[in-house]
Amino acid sequence: MDSETERKPRVVLGVSGGIAAYKACELLRRFTESGHDVRVVPTEAALHFVGAPTWSALSGHPVATDVWSDVHEVPHVRLGQSADLVIVAPATTDLLAKAAHGLADDLLTNTLLTARCPVVFAPAMHTEMWEHPATQENVATLRRRGALVIEPGVGRLTGADTGKGRFPDPSEIFAFCRRVLARGESPQDLAGRNVVVSAGGTREPLDPVRFLGNRSSGKQGYALARTAAARGARVTLIAANTGLPDPAGVEVIPVTTAVELREAVVAAAAEADAVVMAAAVADFRPATYAAGKIKKKDGKEPDPIELVRNPDILAEISAVRPSAGQLVVGFAAETDDVLVNGRAKLRRKGCDLLVVNEVGERKTFGAEENEAVVLGADGSETPVPYGPKEDLADTVWGLVAERLS
Repeated sequence: MDSETERKPRVVLGVSGGIAAYKACELLRRFTESGHDVRVVPTEAALHFVGAPTWSALSGHPVATDVWSDVHEVPHVRLGQSADLVIVAPATTDLLAKAAHGLADDLLTNTLLTARCPVVFAPAMHTEMWEHPATQENVATLRRRGALVIEPGVGRLTGADTGKGRFPDPSEIFAFCRRVLARGESPQDLAGRNVVVSAGGTREPLDPVRFLGNRSSGKQGYALARTAAARGARVTLIAANTGLPDPAGVEVIPVTTAVELREAVVAAAAEADAVVMAAAVADFRPATYAAGKIKKKDGKEPDPIELVRNPDILAEISAVRPSAGQLVVGFAAETDDVLVNGRAKLRRKGCDLLVVNEVGERKTFGAEENEAVVLGADGSETPVPYGPKEDLADTVWGLVAERLS
Protein backbone atom coordinates (compact mmCIF):
# COMPACT_ATOMS: atom_id res chain seq x y z
CA MET A 1 0.00 0.00 0.00
CA ASP A 2 1.60 3.28 -1.08
CA SER A 3 1.67 6.52 0.90
CA GLU A 4 -1.07 8.09 -1.21
CA THR A 5 -3.45 5.24 -0.36
CA GLU A 6 -2.50 5.42 3.30
CA ARG A 7 -3.59 9.05 3.46
CA LYS A 8 -7.07 8.18 2.22
CA PRO A 9 -9.81 7.57 4.79
CA ARG A 10 -10.23 3.81 5.11
CA VAL A 11 -13.78 2.52 4.83
CA VAL A 12 -15.02 -1.05 5.21
CA LEU A 13 -18.26 -1.56 3.28
CA GLY A 14 -20.05 -4.62 4.59
CA VAL A 15 -22.79 -6.01 2.35
CA SER A 16 -25.29 -8.57 3.64
CA GLY A 17 -27.67 -10.74 1.66
CA GLY A 18 -30.63 -8.58 0.73
CA ILE A 19 -32.03 -7.51 -2.64
CA ALA A 20 -30.83 -3.96 -1.93
CA ALA A 21 -27.22 -5.20 -2.26
CA TYR A 22 -27.18 -3.91 -5.83
CA LYS A 23 -27.76 -0.36 -4.53
CA ALA A 24 -24.58 -0.63 -2.47
CA CYS A 25 -22.65 -0.48 -5.75
CA GLU A 26 -23.70 3.18 -6.05
CA LEU A 27 -22.65 3.80 -2.47
CA LEU A 28 -19.25 2.21 -3.18
CA ARG A 29 -18.81 4.37 -6.28
CA ARG A 30 -19.46 7.54 -4.29
CA PHE A 31 -16.87 6.56 -1.70
CA THR A 32 -14.16 5.68 -4.21
CA GLU A 33 -14.76 8.69 -6.46
CA SER A 34 -14.46 11.03 -3.46
CA GLY A 35 -11.06 9.67 -2.48
CA HIS A 36 -11.83 6.96 0.08
CA ASP A 37 -10.00 3.65 0.23
CA VAL A 38 -12.77 1.05 0.42
CA ARG A 39 -12.59 -2.65 1.22
CA VAL A 40 -15.82 -4.49 0.46
CA VAL A 41 -16.67 -7.39 2.78
CA PRO A 42 -19.79 -9.22 1.56
CA THR A 43 -21.49 -12.16 3.20
CA GLU A 44 -21.89 -15.38 1.24
CA ALA A 45 -25.57 -14.55 0.82
CA ALA A 46 -24.73 -11.12 -0.60
CA LEU A 47 -22.78 -12.75 -3.44
CA HIS A 48 -26.04 -14.28 -4.69
CA PHE A 49 -27.13 -10.72 -5.54
CA VAL A 50 -23.84 -9.09 -6.63
CA GLY A 51 -20.77 -11.18 -7.47
CA ALA A 52 -17.26 -10.77 -6.08
CA PRO A 53 -15.79 -9.57 -9.45
CA THR A 54 -18.10 -6.53 -9.35
CA TRP A 55 -17.06 -5.56 -5.82
CA SER A 56 -13.40 -6.11 -6.65
CA ALA A 57 -13.54 -4.06 -9.85
CA LEU A 58 -15.36 -1.15 -8.22
CA SER A 59 -13.18 -1.05 -5.10
CA GLY A 60 -9.81 -1.97 -6.57
CA HIS A 61 -9.28 -4.58 -3.82
CA PRO A 62 -9.74 -8.35 -3.68
CA VAL A 63 -12.92 -9.57 -2.02
CA ALA A 64 -13.30 -12.36 0.53
CA THR A 65 -16.17 -13.56 2.70
CA ASP A 66 -14.43 -15.94 5.12
CA VAL A 67 -11.53 -15.76 7.57
CA TRP A 68 -9.43 -18.36 5.67
CA SER A 69 -8.33 -16.16 2.76
CA ASP A 70 -4.92 -14.46 3.17
CA VAL A 71 -4.64 -15.91 6.68
CA HIS A 72 -1.11 -14.54 7.15
CA GLU A 73 -2.55 -10.99 7.03
CA VAL A 74 -5.15 -11.81 9.71
CA PRO A 75 -7.89 -9.93 7.79
CA HIS A 76 -10.60 -10.63 10.37
CA VAL A 77 -8.62 -8.47 12.81
CA ARG A 78 -6.74 -6.04 10.59
CA LEU A 79 -9.73 -4.78 8.60
CA GLY A 80 -11.58 -3.56 11.67
CA GLN A 81 -8.46 -2.27 13.41
CA SER A 82 -7.35 -0.11 10.50
CA ALA A 83 -10.74 1.26 9.40
CA ASP A 84 -11.87 4.85 9.92
CA LEU A 85 -15.48 3.80 9.31
CA VAL A 86 -17.41 0.57 8.93
CA ILE A 87 -20.72 0.82 7.07
CA VAL A 88 -22.98 -2.21 6.56
CA ALA A 89 -25.36 -1.54 3.68
CA PRO A 90 -27.73 -3.19 3.36
CA ALA A 91 -27.97 -4.66 6.85
CA THR A 92 -30.45 -7.54 6.95
CA THR A 93 -32.38 -8.80 9.94
CA ASP A 94 -29.95 -11.72 10.24
CA LEU A 95 -26.88 -9.46 10.17
CA LEU A 96 -28.33 -7.11 12.81
CA ALA A 97 -29.07 -10.10 15.06
CA LYS A 98 -25.55 -11.48 14.68
CA ALA A 99 -23.99 -8.07 15.37
CA ALA A 100 -26.16 -7.48 18.44
CA HIS A 101 -25.26 -10.88 19.90
CA GLY A 102 -21.57 -10.79 19.03
CA LEU A 103 -21.62 -13.77 16.66
CA ALA A 104 -18.62 -14.11 14.37
CA ASP A 105 -19.09 -16.80 11.73
CA ASP A 106 -17.69 -14.96 8.70
CA LEU A 107 -15.29 -12.16 7.79
CA LEU A 108 -17.87 -9.37 8.11
CA THR A 109 -19.09 -10.28 11.61
CA ASN A 110 -15.47 -10.75 12.74
CA THR A 111 -14.65 -7.30 11.38
CA LEU A 112 -17.53 -5.76 13.31
CA LEU A 113 -16.13 -7.16 16.56
CA THR A 114 -12.64 -5.76 15.95
CA ALA A 115 -13.69 -2.30 14.71
CA ARG A 116 -12.77 0.55 17.03
CA CYS A 117 -14.06 3.24 14.67
CA PRO A 118 -17.63 4.47 14.11
CA VAL A 119 -19.92 1.68 12.85
CA VAL A 120 -23.03 2.44 10.78
CA PHE A 121 -25.81 0.04 9.80
CA ALA A 122 -28.25 0.84 6.96
CA PRO A 123 -31.07 -1.71 7.36
CA ALA A 124 -33.23 -2.88 4.48
CA MET A 125 -35.98 -5.47 4.92
CA HIS A 126 -39.73 -5.98 4.82
CA THR A 127 -41.82 -3.93 7.22
CA GLU A 128 -42.88 -6.91 9.32
CA MET A 129 -39.25 -7.92 9.83
CA TRP A 130 -38.19 -4.39 10.80
CA GLU A 131 -41.08 -3.97 13.24
CA HIS A 132 -40.64 -7.39 14.88
CA PRO A 133 -39.77 -7.03 18.59
CA ALA A 134 -36.62 -9.12 18.14
CA THR A 135 -35.28 -6.77 15.46
CA GLN A 136 -36.21 -3.69 17.45
CA GLU A 137 -34.43 -5.07 20.51
CA ASN A 138 -31.33 -5.86 18.45
CA VAL A 139 -31.33 -2.33 17.02
CA ALA A 140 -31.72 -0.85 20.51
CA THR A 141 -28.81 -3.00 21.74
CA LEU A 142 -26.54 -1.84 18.92
CA ARG A 143 -27.44 1.79 19.55
CA ARG A 144 -26.75 1.45 23.27
CA ARG A 145 -23.29 0.21 22.38
CA GLY A 146 -22.62 3.27 20.23
CA ALA A 147 -23.43 1.98 16.74
CA LEU A 148 -25.39 4.24 14.40
CA VAL A 149 -28.41 2.40 12.98
CA ILE A 150 -30.06 4.44 10.25
CA GLU A 151 -33.85 4.30 10.20
CA PRO A 152 -34.96 2.66 6.93
CA GLY A 153 -37.05 4.59 4.47
CA VAL A 154 -40.73 4.21 3.64
CA GLY A 155 -41.75 3.18 0.14
CA ARG A 156 -41.81 0.37 -2.39
CA LEU A 157 -40.24 -2.86 -1.18
CA THR A 158 -39.69 -6.17 -2.96
CA GLY A 159 -42.57 -7.10 -5.23
CA ALA A 160 -45.78 -5.17 -4.71
CA ASP A 161 -45.24 -4.49 -1.01
CA THR A 162 -44.79 -1.00 0.40
CA GLY A 163 -43.97 0.24 3.88
CA LYS A 164 -41.08 1.01 6.21
CA GLY A 165 -37.94 -0.98 5.47
CA ARG A 166 -36.77 0.52 2.19
CA PHE A 167 -33.03 1.02 1.69
CA PRO A 168 -32.31 4.77 1.96
CA ASP A 169 -31.03 6.68 -1.06
CA PRO A 170 -27.33 5.75 -1.51
CA SER A 171 -26.41 9.41 -1.96
CA GLU A 172 -27.95 10.20 1.42
CA ILE A 173 -26.25 7.25 3.12
CA PHE A 174 -22.98 8.59 1.70
CA ALA A 175 -23.74 12.09 2.99
CA PHE A 176 -24.55 10.62 6.41
CA CYS A 177 -21.26 8.67 6.46
CA ARG A 178 -19.28 11.75 5.47
CA ARG A 179 -20.68 13.58 8.49
CA VAL A 180 -19.73 10.64 10.71
CA LEU A 181 -16.21 10.55 9.24
CA ALA A 182 -15.86 14.31 9.70
CA ARG A 183 -16.55 13.88 13.41
CA GLY A 184 -13.99 11.08 13.74
CA GLU A 185 -13.83 9.78 17.28
CA SER A 186 -15.94 12.62 18.71
CA PRO A 187 -18.67 11.32 21.01
CA GLN A 188 -22.26 11.07 19.80
CA ASP A 189 -23.34 14.00 21.93
CA LEU A 190 -26.95 13.82 20.74
CA ALA A 191 -27.39 10.08 21.31
CA GLY A 192 -30.78 9.38 22.88
CA ARG A 193 -32.03 12.88 22.07
CA ASN A 194 -35.16 13.59 20.06
CA VAL A 195 -34.85 16.67 17.87
CA VAL A 196 -37.13 18.47 15.43
CA VAL A 197 -35.90 20.49 12.44
CA SER A 198 -37.97 22.55 10.02
CA ALA A 199 -36.66 23.29 6.54
CA GLY A 200 -37.62 24.89 3.23
CA GLY A 201 -40.03 27.68 2.46
CA THR A 202 -43.79 27.75 2.97
CA ARG A 203 -46.17 28.55 0.12
CA GLU A 204 -49.46 30.37 0.56
CA PRO A 205 -51.90 29.70 -2.30
CA LEU A 206 -53.63 32.56 -4.10
CA ASP A 207 -55.51 30.35 -6.57
CA PRO A 208 -55.03 26.84 -8.00
CA VAL A 209 -51.87 27.88 -9.91
CA ARG A 210 -50.28 30.73 -7.93
CA PHE A 211 -48.82 31.15 -4.46
CA LEU A 212 -46.86 33.55 -2.29
CA GLY A 213 -43.50 32.01 -1.45
CA ASN A 214 -39.81 32.65 -0.89
CA ARG A 215 -36.41 31.56 -2.18
CA SER A 216 -35.51 29.08 0.56
CA SER A 217 -34.13 25.79 -0.84
CA GLY A 218 -34.19 23.86 2.43
CA LYS A 219 -30.50 22.91 2.15
CA GLN A 220 -29.54 24.40 5.53
CA GLY A 221 -32.36 22.60 7.31
CA TYR A 222 -31.44 19.33 5.62
CA ALA A 223 -27.81 19.81 6.66
CA LEU A 224 -29.02 20.30 10.23
CA ALA A 225 -31.13 17.15 10.08
CA ARG A 226 -28.37 15.06 8.51
CA THR A 227 -25.77 16.29 11.00
CA ALA A 228 -28.02 15.67 14.02
CA ALA A 229 -28.60 12.09 12.86
CA ALA A 230 -24.84 11.57 12.48
CA ARG A 231 -24.42 12.77 16.07
CA GLY A 232 -26.83 10.10 17.28
CA ALA A 233 -30.15 11.95 17.50
CA ARG A 234 -33.57 10.73 16.51
CA VAL A 235 -34.59 13.39 13.98
CA THR A 236 -37.96 14.56 12.71
CA LEU A 237 -37.61 16.84 9.68
CA ILE A 238 -40.62 18.97 8.74
CA ALA A 239 -39.97 19.89 5.12
CA ALA A 240 -41.77 22.64 3.25
CA ASN A 241 -41.53 22.45 -0.53
CA THR A 242 -37.88 21.48 -0.88
CA GLY A 243 -37.72 18.86 -3.63
CA LEU A 244 -34.65 17.36 -1.89
CA PRO A 245 -34.14 13.61 -1.24
CA ASP A 246 -34.95 12.48 2.29
CA PRO A 247 -31.83 12.45 4.49
CA ALA A 248 -30.88 8.93 5.56
CA GLY A 249 -32.20 7.95 8.97
CA VAL A 250 -34.53 10.92 9.30
CA GLU A 251 -38.33 10.91 9.56
CA VAL A 252 -39.61 13.45 7.04
CA ILE A 253 -43.01 15.13 7.31
CA PRO A 254 -43.89 17.12 4.15
CA VAL A 255 -45.94 20.31 4.50
CA THR A 256 -46.90 23.18 2.21
CA THR A 257 -48.29 26.18 4.10
CA ALA A 258 -47.33 27.98 7.31
CA VAL A 259 -50.46 26.67 9.04
CA GLU A 260 -49.57 23.09 8.10
CA LEU A 261 -46.00 23.63 9.27
CA ARG A 262 -47.21 24.99 12.61
CA GLU A 263 -49.43 21.97 13.20
CA ALA A 264 -46.57 19.57 12.42
CA VAL A 265 -44.01 21.43 14.54
CA VAL A 266 -46.29 21.74 17.58
CA ALA A 267 -47.13 18.02 17.42
CA ALA A 268 -43.51 16.91 16.99
CA ALA A 269 -42.19 19.35 19.61
CA ALA A 270 -44.28 17.69 22.32
CA GLU A 271 -41.62 14.98 22.72
CA ALA A 272 -38.54 16.89 21.55
CA ASP A 273 -35.41 17.82 23.47
CA ALA A 274 -34.63 20.52 20.91
CA VAL A 275 -36.46 22.27 18.07
CA VAL A 276 -34.56 24.07 15.32
CA MET A 277 -36.71 26.32 13.14
CA ALA A 278 -34.65 26.69 9.96
CA ALA A 279 -37.64 26.97 7.63
CA ALA A 280 -38.47 30.28 5.99
CA VAL A 281 -42.07 30.75 7.13
CA ALA A 282 -44.28 33.23 5.29
CA ASP A 283 -45.34 36.09 7.57
CA PHE A 284 -48.59 36.61 5.64
CA ARG A 285 -51.08 34.66 3.55
CA PRO A 286 -53.91 35.76 1.26
CA ALA A 287 -57.12 36.46 3.18
CA THR A 288 -59.13 34.62 0.54
CA TYR A 289 -58.40 31.77 -1.85
CA ALA A 290 -59.76 31.96 -5.38
CA ALA A 291 -61.29 28.64 -6.42
CA GLY A 292 -60.52 29.43 -10.07
CA LYS A 293 -57.47 30.97 -11.71
CA ILE A 294 -57.41 34.76 -11.30
CA LYS A 295 -57.56 36.17 -14.82
CA LYS A 296 -56.53 39.47 -16.34
CA LYS A 297 -59.29 41.90 -17.21
CA ASP A 298 -58.65 44.07 -20.27
CA GLY A 299 -58.19 47.72 -19.39
CA LYS A 300 -58.43 47.10 -15.66
CA GLU A 301 -55.84 46.93 -12.93
CA PRO A 302 -55.89 43.77 -10.81
CA ASP A 303 -57.80 43.80 -7.57
CA PRO A 304 -55.55 44.29 -4.54
CA ILE A 305 -54.69 41.16 -2.57
CA GLU A 306 -55.62 41.37 1.07
CA LEU A 307 -53.18 39.65 3.41
CA VAL A 308 -53.57 38.29 6.93
CA ARG A 309 -50.88 37.29 9.43
CA ASN A 310 -49.66 33.75 9.71
CA PRO A 311 -49.04 32.23 13.15
CA ASP A 312 -45.68 33.09 14.74
CA ILE A 313 -44.48 29.53 15.21
CA LEU A 314 -41.08 30.35 16.73
CA ALA A 315 -42.58 32.64 19.38
CA GLU A 316 -45.31 30.12 20.16
CA ILE A 317 -43.05 27.12 20.74
CA SER A 318 -40.58 29.29 22.67
CA ALA A 319 -43.34 30.45 25.03
CA VAL A 320 -45.11 27.12 25.50
CA ARG A 321 -42.62 24.29 26.09
CA PRO A 322 -43.60 20.77 27.14
CA SER A 323 -40.53 20.51 29.37
CA ALA A 324 -38.38 23.08 31.12
CA GLY A 325 -35.20 21.73 29.54
CA GLN A 326 -36.33 21.94 25.91
CA LEU A 327 -34.06 24.06 23.66
CA VAL A 328 -35.48 26.21 20.86
CA VAL A 329 -33.32 27.57 18.03
CA GLY A 330 -34.54 30.12 15.51
CA PHE A 331 -33.17 31.49 12.25
CA ALA A 332 -33.22 35.14 11.19
CA ALA A 333 -32.67 36.01 7.55
CA GLU A 334 -31.82 39.71 7.38
CA THR A 335 -30.91 42.06 4.53
CA ASP A 336 -29.50 44.95 6.60
CA ASP A 337 -28.43 45.77 10.18
CA VAL A 338 -28.05 42.03 10.58
CA LEU A 339 -26.87 41.82 14.20
CA VAL A 340 -29.03 44.69 15.47
CA ASN A 341 -32.15 43.14 13.97
CA GLY A 342 -31.03 39.70 15.10
CA ARG A 343 -30.66 40.69 18.75
CA ALA A 344 -34.07 42.38 18.68
CA LYS A 345 -35.64 39.27 17.17
CA LEU A 346 -33.97 37.03 19.77
CA ARG A 347 -35.58 39.06 22.58
CA ARG A 348 -38.92 39.23 20.82
CA LYS A 349 -39.17 35.52 20.01
CA GLY A 350 -37.91 34.21 23.34
CA CYS A 351 -35.81 31.38 21.90
CA ASP A 352 -32.51 30.13 23.35
CA LEU A 353 -30.38 30.55 20.23
CA LEU A 354 -30.87 32.54 17.05
CA VAL A 355 -28.85 31.94 13.89
CA VAL A 356 -28.55 35.26 12.08
CA ASN A 357 -27.36 35.56 8.50
CA GLU A 358 -27.51 38.05 5.68
CA VAL A 359 -29.60 36.95 2.72
CA GLY A 360 -30.32 38.20 -0.75
CA GLU A 361 -30.91 37.08 -4.30
CA ARG A 362 -27.38 35.66 -4.57
CA LYS A 363 -26.68 35.07 -0.88
CA THR A 364 -27.43 31.89 1.09
CA PHE A 365 -30.63 30.82 -0.71
CA GLY A 366 -29.92 27.74 -2.83
CA ALA A 367 -26.17 27.86 -2.14
CA GLU A 368 -24.08 25.08 -0.64
CA GLU A 369 -22.29 27.52 1.70
CA ASN A 370 -23.41 29.84 4.44
CA GLU A 371 -22.01 32.15 7.09
CA ALA A 372 -23.76 33.34 10.20
CA VAL A 373 -23.58 34.46 13.79
CA VAL A 374 -25.30 32.38 16.45
CA LEU A 375 -26.69 34.63 19.18
CA GLY A 376 -27.54 33.20 22.58
CA ALA A 377 -30.15 34.38 25.06
CA ASP A 378 -27.32 34.22 27.61
CA GLY A 379 -25.50 36.99 25.73
CA SER A 380 -23.14 34.70 23.83
CA GLU A 381 -22.17 35.38 20.23
CA THR A 382 -20.64 32.62 18.06
CA PRO A 383 -19.52 33.61 14.56
CA VAL A 384 -19.45 30.89 11.89
CA PRO A 385 -17.20 31.78 8.93
CA TYR A 386 -18.21 31.25 5.32
CA GLY A 387 -18.17 27.55 4.50
CA PRO A 388 -20.32 24.46 3.87
CA LYS A 389 -23.75 24.51 5.46
CA GLU A 390 -22.79 21.33 7.33
CA ASP A 391 -20.18 23.37 9.25
CA LEU A 392 -22.87 25.77 10.46
CA ALA A 393 -25.04 22.78 11.36
CA ASP A 394 -22.23 21.29 13.45
CA THR A 395 -21.75 24.58 15.30
CA VAL A 396 -25.47 24.85 16.07
CA TRP A 397 -25.69 21.28 17.37
CA GLY A 398 -22.54 21.75 19.40
CA LEU A 399 -24.13 24.72 21.17
CA VAL A 400 -27.37 22.78 21.64
CA ALA A 401 -25.57 19.74 23.04
CA GLU A 402 -23.67 21.90 25.54
CA ARG A 403 -26.90 23.40 26.83
CA LEU A 404 -28.76 20.09 26.94
CA SER A 405 -26.00 18.49 28.99
